[in-house]
Amino acid sequence: MTKPVAWKFSVAGLLVGALLVPAAARVARPPEVTEERVKAALPALEKLAAQTLTQTGVPGMAIAVVYQDRPVYLKGFGVREAGRDAPVDPDTIFQIASVSKPVTTTIVARLVGEGLVKWDDPIIKHDPQFRMHDPYVTREVTLRDFFAHRSGLPDHIGDLLEDIGSSREEVLTALRYVPTENNFRSQYAYTNFGFTEAAVAAAKAAGKSWEDVAAEKLYRPLGMKQTSSRLADLLAAPNRARGHVLVGGKYVAKYQREPDAQSPAGGVSSTVRDLAQWMRLHLAAGKLDGQQLIAAAALAETHRPQIISHSPDNPATDRAGLYGLGWNVSYDTRGRVRLGHSGGFEQGAATAVYLLPAEGLGIVVLTNAAPIGVPEAISVSFLDLVLEGKIERDYLAIFKPIFAAMSKPLYGTAVDYAKPPARRSPALPAEAYVGVYRNDYFGEIEISAQDGGLVMRQGPKRLGFPMKHYDRDVFSYLPIGEMSAGLSAVTFTIGPDQKATGVVIENLDINGLGKFTRAVAKSV
Repeated sequence: MTKPVAWKFSVAGLLVGALLVPAAARVARPPEVTEERVKAALPALEKLAAQTLTQTGVPGMAIAVVYQDRPVYLKGFGVREAGRDAPVDPDTIFQIASVSKPVTTTIVARLVGEGLVKWDDPIIKHDPQFRMHDPYVTREVTLRDFFAHRSGLPDHIGDLLEDIGSSREEVLTALRYVPTENNFRSQYAYTNFGFTEAAVAAAKAAGKSWEDVAAEKLYRPLGMKQTSSRLADLLAAPNRARGHVLVGGKYVAKYQREPDAQSPAGGVSSTVRDLAQWMRLHLAAGKLDGQQLIAAAALAETHRPQIISHSPDNPATDRAGLYGLGWNVSYDTRGRVRLGHSGGFEQGAATAVYLLPAEGLGIVVLTNAAPIGVPEAISVSFLDLVLEGKIERDYLAIFKPIFAAMSKPLYGTAVDYAKPPARRSPALPAEAYVGVYRNDYFGEIEISAQDGGLVMRQGPKRLGFPMKHYDRDVFSYLPIGEMSAGLSAVTFTIGPDQKATGVVIENLDINGLGKFTRAVAKSV
């Protein structure tokens, strides 16, 4: 399964379990994890965090470590926004991106424990209007299927609709136009909006919005006072981190990621102090301060592998990556279970959480820059310090090329902008291209003439994009949003009457859904 231009919510935790652990290593009795070993690792963790910010230029970071049901480390590093002095502290709010996923399944686990839903409930039991392309899949697909990314929907489907301004409801409705072929329950494909639909269906069983259910069932009971599933709450907070991207070799706070449409999958904002409470809950099998907040059996189900997320390259020696319900699940050479998840926005956030349930140990790292592997490298290095007494590998050097590869765009190959045609064929008159084009999934786009050129309008907000001529019936435009990665080709098909009959928008065609047909004008 190909990956989209923006890895965003990478399952980098599985990379640690599947790619970084030598499979042939000798299995030995693990050394006992003690409070002394954890405390001894903290000074080196702090030094590594400061060095990593200096080395990478990432503006800010916050870290929490939990051991044996209590926070043993809470600290901020760097600044909330590059060029300003406001420091990051344990109460600085970050967008946590896809670390939202295990937070979400924690909330649903509480609903399961209360008997409001079951993991194997069909989605349509709680959201009767929801549809998939295949009627059989519509009837059968469950909360478990979506939370394990095994619904048959393609990787990251729906994210492009979000980029062009579609609401949560509009994206979830559009999923019915996406063929699942024979992939239902047979393949892992990371889908933010499939995950979102499962959370929405569970919230409907509770009779409230997802955002209200999240606050009522988790944030308030755990005392997570700075945590929210609404962007507006983040923007209203004075102590918040801005997202940063590299511009000319320097990190700049250029964008504000707006993830409300996929809030259950990537829209939580929180602090390391709050997330320490959440880690405590998981490491104590659903208890907090002696109170059983979530049924242990319901929460444990989120930790169990449900599907292979990364097949071993060499099945004789390599480890498979596994995915539970909102968690990557891996096993090291000494048999320890590791739960983890990464999160990232190309518009400026990178986060990671790792838990060792049997040892009662957890770490979460939040940063305010686009993903290059920093939170994962910090986390895994800390686990090495505790478990092995030293950092065994340069994890940032390992992670950086992995993240660079995941960030490569899947479009931009239709034309070579670096080497334009030596003799360009002129475009047809503007009237040949002007008109309304549509498909079921993306809806309508409109091509209009403006200021001597062409403009394309997309999405429910009719976002306008100037088009630049490339050669004959091929143009280009610059998409926006989390999935954008440079110029995209716009290629028209011309009919016998010298008017366009259709158009292919390259960046929207990653999953074969970017082909539009000219709409026939309705007679009056």
